[in-house]
Amino acid sequence: MPLEIVTVPCLSDNYAYLAHDPDTGATAVVDVPEAGPIRAELDRRGWQLTDILITHHHWDHVDGVAELGQATGAATWGNAADAGRLPPLTHAVEPGGEVTIGSETGEVLDVPGHTIGHVAFHFPASRAVFTADSLMALGCGRLFEGTPKQMYKSLGHLAALPPETQVYSGHEYTAANAKFALTIEPENGALISRYEAIAAAREAGQPTVPSSLRDELDTNPFLRSHVSEIKSRLGMQAASEPEVFAEIRARKDNF
Repeated sequence: MPLEIVTVPCLSDNYAYLAHDPDTGATAVVDVPEAGPIRAELDRRGWQLTDILITHHHWDHVDGVAELGQATGAATWGNAADAGRLPPLTHAVEPGGEVTIGSETGEVLDVPGHTIGHVAFHFPASRAVFTADSLMALGCGRLFEGTPKQMYKSLGHLAALPPETQVYSGHEYTAANAKFALTIEPENGALISRYEAIAAAREAGQPTVPSSLRDELDTNPFLRSHVSEIKSRLGMQAASEPEVFAEIRARKDNF
């Protein structure tokens, strides 16, 4: 059976995700902005936390790790190369390596850009990828440590996953991202429809994540630097795709 995945709102606009294996009872959480909401959801469902998966070192993704780990005894997984900036790890893994949740195996993906040590976790059997602040719904993370070239390459790896993959990103930024996306591609019908659906979801107090990779490929400007209409609108017809990506990222930084 695929993992049962539950979105847990944290802080003001963060998300953590519980991933439960019905076959074994194992339950992981991806990132821990704060422990309270995650513990409450575990208690509500009667699940025992076995694993904590960390995507990157920023405080709003790790602040609750110590409390949650102490309360549950869960194993903690993270990027070995970034271990000095992460909470103590019981499983230091390399990009290209594997993580396990019960009977399901996932792949650790190297996705630098937002931070140098950022990783994502892809579970192909469940058609799920946990991307945190790399690929986001209609956006990508701000480049605090990496370069546009690094982020462009990271997003390319994620874009190559099966299009039916569900993208579990780390923040509720989708409405603002959608407004920006329309400045890049205002005549994209799929984007216009998605913008309207996002507005309705937020009005109803519903999360806008996860999103399908197929929708991201059709509407996310950071995955569409190859589109001739976007290049023309930016006046960059002769530019390379990484150059177009860098321009889109710069515009978003100042949006």
